[in-house]
Amino acid sequence: MKILLIEDDMELCGSIQEELQKAGYVVDCCYDGETAMIHALNREYGYDLAVIDRMLPIIDGMTVIKAMRRKGISIPVIITTGMSELNDRIEGLDNGADDYLVKPFHISELLARIRALTRRPAEIRQETCICFADLSFDQAEHLLTCGGNSLLLTARESEVLSVFLSRPHSLVSRDQLIYKIWGTDTDIVPGNVDNYISFLRKRLREIGSGCEIKTVYGSGYRLEDKNAGAFI
Repeated sequence: MKILLIEDDMELCGSIQEELQKAGYVVDCCYDGETAMIHALNREYGYDLAVIDRMLPIIDGMTVIKAMRRKGISIPVIITTGMSELNDRIEGLDNGADDYLVKPFHISELLARIRALTRRPAEIRQETCICFADLSFDQAEHLLTCGGNSLLLTARESEVLSVFLSRPHSLVSRDQLIYKIWGTDTDIVPGNVDNYISFLRKRLREIGSGCEIKTVYGSGYRLEDKNAGAFI
């Protein structure tokens, strides 16, 4: 698997690159946002995942991620940063990142997050396109369509939405989402699940869908078609 590593601290970048290569990954490094933009937006490099420092010279990491998503490049992205406030993490996730790692971090945690983001449950891989009500979702391209409107989801948003689309009108608990998306060996905070639900609700509104993810208090969530009537 090929990883794009973008980090302006050359010593830290070299250390991370060495550890990733020991783990069996092919790693390309960039040390500023301008060079990173060239690599990140070129599909011919064939990257499977990107690790991007938020604070970069010339062009910041967030701008690089936004440019990737606008161009339809949907590979998983991990932001690394010293900014640890909740609003900073939400901003990073809401602007196209799939995960957020606060410095300083241990390399074993970065490796675990890479494995989690590149792991695809069998039930999600089985079919490429899922349709429900006015929604059509291409899982391979991470493209969500409603009528004449389309938008690109992040890798993690795609996985969460796929769980709901595979069982519409059915109750899905937080624990079920964590198990299906992150697996049993994760330490994800339940609040992070709520963040992805919030992101997906925003996407459904943006695309003009009649579907919504309802909260069943104390139990979990359910994807419903508002035009089909209420479900108990």
